[in-house]
Amino acid sequence: MRAVIIGAGITGAACARALARAGFEVVVLERGAAVGGTSAMCEGNLLVSDKEPGPELALALHAADRWCALRDELRDELGPGFPSIEYERKGGLVVATTQVGAGALKSFSQTQRAAGVDAREVPVDDAGDLEPFLTRDITAAVHYPQDAQVQPAAAAEALLASARRAGTEILTGVEVVGGMRDVDGRIGSVSTTNGRHDADIVVNTAGPWAGAVVSRLGVPLPVLPRRGMVLVTTRMPHRIFRKVYDADYVGATQSSDADLQTSTVIESTSAGNVLIGSSRQRIGFDDRLDLDVVREIAAKSMRLFPFLADMQILRTYGGFRPYMPDHLPVIGEDPRVPGLYHVTGHEGAGVGLSVASADILLAQILGEVPPVDAAPFAVDRPTLAPHLQEMAR
Repeated sequence: MRAVIIGAGITGAACARALARAGFEVVVLERGAAVGGTSAMCEGNLLVSDKEPGPELALALHAADRWCALRDELRDELGPGFPSIEYERKGGLVVATTQVGAGALKSFSQTQRAAGVDAREVPVDDAGDLEPFLTRDITAAVHYPQDAQVQPAAAAEALLASARRAGTEILTGVEVVGGMRDVDGRIGSVSTTNGRHDADIVVNTAGPWAGAVVSRLGVPLPVLPRRGMVLVTTRMPHRIFRKVYDADYVGATQSSDADLQTSTVIESTSAGNVLIGSSRQRIGFDDRLDLDVVREIAAKSMRLFPFLADMQILRTYGGFRPYMPDHLPVIGEDPRVPGLYHVTGHEGAGVGLSVASADILLAQILGEVPPVDAAPFAVDRPTLAPHLQEMAR
């Protein structure tokens, strides 16, 4: 079978690798450069700590195990000459700075423990043992040993390299402009700026552009861009040893508010830079630098790590996350167009969930039982129906 994958970010790369290694003839179409969009403009989070019990947490727990194995698979397959994906299971530390926040954090972590997450409450006086430079003005702390990190661009490039070794063709500078269906309504090809590509299946992994792509194939999908910004410091001796964030981050990820929201997420890279986030804002594809956002992120970061006040910012960058109005990704076949599959809408969790989502996709195509219940991620799920109906008006 021939599979056409639209989008060469980390999700498209994971899907291409999974399908090619299963024997599919795979071609990836990318309108820009491979790994040139969202996957190059994010932190590389592999988190379970920020997900409430439910379908996305189940997917994240599966992903946590998959990334552990994938690190070794890619290293053995690609050899020592290929750059490391910088996988590190450093763990996460979530802290509250108010009494109200402390109660909410403890309650949230308790529900996560019941769902299988390793969430360990830490006495506030002991938090300094995990993060010596953390402010002492905290009211609660929870340690999440399962949280991890990769270098997202390196991980995506490694997945693409593995897919190429399995026979995948990757075409860049190629934009999808339409598609053709057979008499039964099944998609049979996509039209692009370099000609037609026949396919038995088409997989939409275009991230925040996924809605625009499938509108050209004749169906609506309510994927919207949600912009986020990250600050990068100059290199320094390591003083932050885990991914540390304030408890407001969980609420920000689940919010539907289009206005600016910021919460503190801080971590060190293996090179010694510190990544400081984060922001969420629905402003279309406006990529102009907003100094007010930068100031707010920086100010909040110093409340958790006061020493950052003396550090220099090397650069800032922003990217667009694929946002879904019901806060769940779309994974699976579109019942309106047989043969068309979507793997998108992960918002800020796309790096971490990419490989697990590809596992679900492959199982669905092969008619096998997915490793995680896929029903909550279906296009025709009840929580997404009102948004599809609104788009169809």
